[in-house]
Formats: sequence, C-alpha cells, structure tokens
Amino acid sequence: MLSQQQVPGAVEEILRDFFDATAPSLEEISPVVTEAGAALAEFVLTGGKRLRPLFVHAGWRCAATESTAAATEPLALRVGGAIELIQACALVHDDILDRSDTRRGQPTVHQRFSALHRHHRWSGDSAHHGSSVAILLGDLALAWADDLVHGLRPTFDDGPAPVPLPPAAGTLWARMRTEVLGGQLLDITNEASADETVDAAYRVMKYKTAAYTVARPLQIGAALGEGSAELSEALWRIGTDLGLAFQLRDDLLGVFGDPAETGKPSGDDLVTGKRTVLVAQALADSSAATAATLRGFLGRALSATELATARGILIDSGALAAVEGQIDDHLSSALAEIDALETSPLARADLTALAHRIAHRQK
Repeated sequence: MLSQQQVPGAVEEILRDFFDATAPSLEEISPVVTEAGAALAEFVLTGGKRLRPLFVHAGWRCAATESTAAATEPLALRVGGAIELIQACALVHDDILDRSDTRRGQPTVHQRFSALHRHHRWSGDSAHHGSSVAILLGDLALAWADDLVHGLRPTFDDGPAPVPLPPAAGTLWARMRTEVLGGQLLDITNEASADETVDAAYRVMKYKTAAYTVARPLQIGAALGEGSAELSEALWRIGTDLGLAFQLRDDLLGVFGDPAETGKPSGDDLVTGKRTVLVAQALADSSAATAATLRGFLGRALSATELATARGILIDSGALAAVEGQIDDHLSSALAEIDALETSPLARADLTALAHRIAHRQK
C-alpha cells in the first residue's frame, strides 16, 4: 500500500501517461487542438493539492484487505486521477463564471486564450474567444475524466483490457458528477437572486464542494476496496463534515487569505459577489445600515479602504468567529466518527491527518 505522501506522485504519473496517450488523437485533428490540449494538461499538472485522490485512497484504505489490496489499489489511483480532471473542469468553468483573472498565481485558462487571441490579432472579441476556448477545455476535461475512470484511451492498441469499476463505485461516480454541477448551478442562482440565507449557502457547499471533494471520494474509495454499506454511510457523514469545514475555510481565505499563499487576489470572494456562509452570517447579524454597506461591496472591484471596511464588518459582526466555530464543530464531529470506524489504526490515522490538514489549511 502506498503512503499518503506517495499518492499525489502516483496520481500525477497516471495523469501524465493519460495525457501522453491522448496527444496523438489531438494531433490528428489540428495543431490548434494540440496546443489547447497541452494547455489543459499543464493546468492539471501544475499546482493543485491532490486532496480528492488522497480521500479516494483514504476511503479505499479503510476498506481494503491484504487479499484485495494489490488488485484494487491501482483502481483507487486511477479514480483519483479522474477526479482531478473533474476538478479541472470545475475550476476552468468556475473562473469564467466568477470572472477571475488568476488561478494559482497564474492567468486563468480563459485569460490565457484571450491573450493568445490578442497576440495573433485575430478577428472578433478576445474575451469572448478566451471564454469559448476555456468552456470547451472544461468540457474536454469532463469527458476525459469519464474515459480515465473507466480505463479508456482514445487510441487503438493491443494493450490489456481496462479493469472495470465495480457497479457501486460507478453509481457513486455518476451521482458525484451530477452533484457538483447541480451545486454550481445553485451557486450562480443564489448570487443572481441575492439569496442571503445561511441555509442556502450551506446547501451550495454540501453539493458543490463537500460531496465531490471529500464525501463521494471517500465512498468511492471504500467501494473499490469492497467496503460494507455501514462503512460507506459512516464515510459519507465524515466526508460531509470535512467537506463543509474545507469550504468554510476556503470562504475565510477568500476574504482574509494571503494572495501569495492562495494564488487569488485579496478579497476575491467579495469582488465576485459570492454569497458565502461568512457573508450570510454577517448580513444576518448586522444592523440594517451595516448590512446595506456590506451589500454595497459585493460584486465589484474594491479599493484597499473598502476592502478593509468590509473585513471590519465581517469581524465586528461576529461572522468570522462564528465561521471559525463552525469549522471546529464540523472537524470535531468528523474526528469522533473517524475514531469509531471499524478499520485499521493506520487507516484511521491517515484520515485523521487529512481532516486536520483541510480544516486548518492556509491556501
């Protein structure tokens, strides 16, 4: 069995091999398509925490036995690589929806292709071209995720037939794809409708982030290891708590994080107008005048003074402390369930370490 430290490298090797295998099919179409595919591969392989593959592997480790480990661990790593492609799809599309200019300290994919359009002085609108290419690359990442998870490649060779996913894992995979897209739809609808309730923000977090970042990867991993229904249900509860803690921490970093660590501009979530739990809590706990001031800062560029004022409202309203408390509550609930899992001490230790890592991260 691989250690936690070895999993990201093993998954990246799978992804590099997959991208190499897809290259000839892109080259047959056009050099333009080859260049775009290379940009997608670079995006996937450069940066990223590889948290989702780690949770797939952690769920698998909770279920795997000595007799099944050798045969099923490669499947867990393959699924981990496929989830990274879903993550790429989500990030590329999310950056378009949020009108974000940077990701991991670099231009977002749509900005990269907008710049290419301007460089070549092509006809039409550069911004529209960049968004159009990025949408298609996000779609390609989603299609490739399905190819990889099922062990398929766009080449015809005499290699061994791919090992299929167990039906239980395939069903969870299908649900996860629907949940992340449904959660994204909820997110943009909440922003457009200005739904400011904490309940609405939590529903978005549950499906846009918690399910596909932690809960479903844990369950899929356990299904690959032939775990019981009881284990799967426990991992769903653990994963939901940890996924919510992860997103709540992300919300704090989106306002108070260091751009050098997060790779995103300071206060980016306020500029994009995200209705996070942090913002919803502040609006609910502030006076009408203060809430109106905070609303006025959402969804537009902010000066340094305005950003400082917005942060002050989030602190003085008690929202910052409330969200920190919610993170602690979700983490404590998950840790208690992990302690009660009927699995190996090493599996519990790995999951505990991951729990602390995502709840207390700084980027």
